[in-house]
Amino acid sequence: MASAAVGRCGAIVTRLLTARFPGRQKTPSVISTWLFHQQTTGMLIHRFCGERTIRDAGDEKLRGLLQTPVQAKVPICENLPEENVFSIVQAAGWPIWPLLLASIIAVALILERLVALRRSKVVPPGLLQRVVAEYRQNGVTAAMVGDLEAHSPLGRVLGAGLRNVGSSREIMKEAIEEAGGVVSHNLERYLTTLGTIASISPLMGLFGTVVGMIEIFGSQAPSGSNPIQLAHGISVALYNTGFGLLIAIPSMIFWRHFRALVDSFVVEMQQQAVRLVEVLHGQRSS
Repeated sequence: MASAAVGRCGAIVTRLLTARFPGRQKTPSVISTWLFHQQTTGMLIHRFCGERTIRDAGDEKLRGLLQTPVQAKVPICENLPEENVFSIVQAAGWPIWPLLLASIIAVALILERLVALRRSKVVPPGLLQRVVAEYRQNGVTAAMVGDLEAHSPLGRVLGAGLRNVGSSREIMKEAIEEAGGVVSHNLERYLTTLGTIASISPLMGLFGTVVGMIEIFGSQAPSGSNPIQLAHGISVALYNTGFGLLIAIPSMIFWRHFRALVDSFVVEMQQQAVRLVEVLHGQRSS
């Protein structure tokens, strides 16, 4: 009797699932087979989307179950709350706030360096030729050197050479190298901070995910938990790791780009400074 009733129950469940999910033809047959194998346990266990309903598989209970209309609603997954940026930030917990601060700092540094490291501002084209022409026409004056040093980083390097125009070649080169070191340091300003953000952002995101996982599993009751809610909590905790990577990848790209740009500027300034020394000492015409 119980066997026949379970078979009828499987047919009803198949009809319910087919009506609810017309595109999934394989699910009802799997459920029916599963129900058939449960007849020897004396219990009918229905698992769907994390919900568990246990019904007695005896004749009396099955009669009431089989009398349920086909149009009855089958419990589906719980509706999860809609997610937006603010709800994600709030759900991710306090570890995401340092990541937000790091992202703001990284964006500010990238924009500042993009403006400060423009080639036309660091090594203006034709500056050396103008300096040589003015030197041959008017010589070295304090006003000329002051304007040149205030013009650009390359101007500060060339100005250091002009200030020592009456000294030996070695002294002039030492003055240029000293000025070049200061200029190089100024060009690399904030790059260390940007590189640090690129390095620690993934670790900060991983730390936030670990904290979220600890809180999620610590809040689960020993008797059982809802797998849907557990999976949703884990996905929210992983936002920290994803956000950390989102900060680190562009920060690392721009850090490497700026470092290469500064290196190229330093090499170009050194070449132009050597040309200036050779011109001032008569070893080169232009």
